[in-house]
Amino acid sequence: MTSSEVLAMYENIADMSHQMVTAARSSDWDGLSKLEGQCANEARGATAGAVPALSGAPRMRKIDLLKQILANDREIRNVTEPWMTQLSNVMQAPQHMR
Repeated sequence: MTSSEVLAMYENIADMSHQMVTAARSSDWDGLSKLEGQCANEARGATAGAVPALSGAPRMRKIDLLKQILANDREIRNVTEPWMTQLSNVMQAPQHMR
């Protein structure tokens, strides 16, 4: 994998994570799930062990992309966690209260 391919991979992941934020904000759970799967497939390249270390400007770009991905992940959790808590509470409620 070349440094250009590494950056392209992180660019794709950052773009998909941004799309996931949009899907979460609009309560598009099917879209979010689909994007999550696509993102996981793309991220497998980062864990395959064939990713070269970057230096200089490419390294700084990778760090910037990772920050974007983490910020998007945080926003997705901010949207989904309250919904998941609410769903969990409903599912745990006694049958006659549903």
